[in-house]
Amino acid sequence: MDIERSETAVSIAAKLRRAPLRVASGAFILNSGLTKLKADEETSQGLHGFATGTYPFLKRIPASSFAKVLGAGEVLVGGILLAPMVPAGLAGLTLAGFASGLLGLYVKTPGMHDGKMRPTQAGTPIAKDSWLVAIGTGLVLDAVTTREKKVVKVKAGKD
Repeated sequence: MDIERSETAVSIAAKLRRAPLRVASGAFILNSGLTKLKADEETSQGLHGFATGTYPFLKRIPASSFAKVLGAGEVLVGGILLAPMVPAGLAGLTLAGFASGLLGLYVKTPGMHDGKMRPTQAGTPIAKDSWLVAIGTGLVLDAVTTREKKVVKVKAGKD
């Protein structure tokens, strides 16, 4: 009797073309998160003050707690991007969602951009979050449009 088993496999080409995006953005965000987990009081106050100017509901969270939660979130996002077992679509959604929140700081904070959304000198470091949104979106689109190969393994048995 023959036993059939099928499974899907993502091509090596798809994994290779996604790897630079996942490694570069994942390592950058992971490092940022690890740094925020060790933030001193002055750094925590600065992060908190900047964020609460755009997102006032964050005022309820103490500055030191905010920095730790933000750092932990960045470590999680970076880890998801760097973990090869996490599907590209899920990693991309995670990155795009996270970076969209950061991009909100750029859009809503006065002085970050001119009237045409071009970054000012002060806004240039935050404008890079647009690249993170683009990378996340690209990972999602690539995952959605990549055909998975159907692999069928047949094991011959004796009747």
